[in-house]
Order: sequence, then structure tokens, then C-alpha cells
Amino acid sequence: MTTTRGLRDREAPITMLTAYDAPTAAIVDEAGIDVVLVGDSMGNAALGYDSTLPVTMAEVKSRTAAVARATEDALVVADMPFLSFGVDEAESVRNAGELLKEADADAVKIESGPHTVETTRRMADVGIPVMAHLGLTPQHVNRLGGYTRQGTDQDAAEEIIDLAGAHAEAGAFALVLEHVPANLAAAVTEALDIPTIGIGAGPDCDGQVLVINDVVGLGEWSPPFSRQFGDVRAEMTEAVEAYRDAVASGEFPADEHSHVEADLGDLY
Repeated sequence: MTTTRGLRDREAPITMLTAYDAPTAAIVDEAGIDVVLVGDSMGNAALGYDSTLPVTMAEVKSRTAAVARATEDALVVADMPFLSFGVDEAESVRNAGELLKEADADAVKIESGPHTVETTRRMADVGIPVMAHLGLTPQHVNRLGGYTRQGTDQDAAEEIIDLAGAHAEAGAFALVLEHVPANLAAAVTEALDIPTIGIGAGPDCDGQVLVINDVVGLGEWSPPFSRQFGDVRAEMTEAVEAYRDAVASGEFPADEHSHVEADLGDLY
């Protein structure tokens, strides 16, 4: 079973994938993935929103609980959605605690910045494991002006390195680095004594994370730093169309899909 402490002691690369429902979580867990992230990426990937911003605590709690029920070995990390943290420290800690107490998460992830260092420290102090997240932070899309690569100039890169160190010192057990130059991610990884997990951050992080829809090929589009390892969308389309045609033609349901109860007698 993967633990937050165990991740720090691993020599092999850490594998992490998102999941938003029990069947997917079971597949991911059975495949031996180390960490299942119930990401607020569910907004785009599962809930039909245009961004992660509308995702609510109730939605994250419900889906985290579903994932946790289907997961035996992987570490379950719940994303804290927009405005569920960072506004008031007590409320932030309470919301994070609910994800552990009521949804059975093992840890939480927060999109980090200067304002989350003390929040991370407080959560760690009360026993809530925190995964930090720097680089491209989708909850800040309106401020960033889009989903663009971060840390591309000297000042921005140094700020990410400083914030990474501050969150590690505050008690974060791991750090996600999203859509940053590979050489910056390598420098952060070298500087920290906690594991880094990259997404669009090159090969030198201690692990990698991707959105499950991108990995299995469920969506119509995936980001350039991702890779499709399957074509589930094509398989599902073929199956749904075959079902439609079988019903339309009368081929389904066939005799083997139905039951006639002889003891019912004449019902008319």
C-alpha cells in the first residue's frame, strides 16, 4: 500500500493518474499505479465545465469517496477546488479535513503560491498530508491569461524554486510541477528532499502524472505534453453504434437475453 512516507523513500519513478469514479479507480489501482488523484480536472474531464473553476467541494467529496471505495493499494489524493482554501485558514483546514474524514482521502492537493505556505504548514501540523502544486495552476487561468507554460524567464523560474522550497519546509510531502521547462523541473527536483511529480515538466522529476482521459484516449483533444496510450473513444463509439443498430434491427435482445416464466399462465 502506498503511503506519503513511502513516496519519499521510493527509488523507482512514481506513477500517478487521475480518476473520478469507482470503475476507473479500480482499473488504475489494479494496474499498480502508485497515486490516484481525484483532480479538479473533473470539471473539464467528467462534469462538462469549460474549466476547473466551477467545481465544488460537494463534487470533489462525492467523487473522492467513490474512488476511495474502489481503491485498495494506491494513495488517494483529493484536489481542493477553487476557493475551498486560501481565503480563510480555518475554513481551508476544515475543508481539507472533511476530504479525509468524510471522503476517505489519504491526502489533499492544493494549487500553491505565496499565500499557501502557511496554510500548508497548518494542515501538516494538524495531520493533513499536503501535496503542493506549482507552475501552471489551472485555478489561476484568469490571472495567467490561459494555460501557458510557466517559469520561462529567470525571475519566474527563481520564484518557483523558492516557493517549492518554502512548501517543502512547511511540510508538503510531494510537489506537482505542471507545464514548466524541463531544466527548471530538474533544478527543483535536485533542490528538494520531497518527491516531485511532473506533468509537462520533462523526465527528471521523481514521478509523472497525467489525466486519465488523455492516457486512454477518451477525449477529442489532449495537451501537447500528454500522450494517448489507447483509443477508448473509438472503442466506445463502435460499441454504442453496434448497440444502436442491434436494437433498431431487432437483433437485441435475443432469446438468450430474455426469460419467459412458464408459471405465469395467461396474463390477459
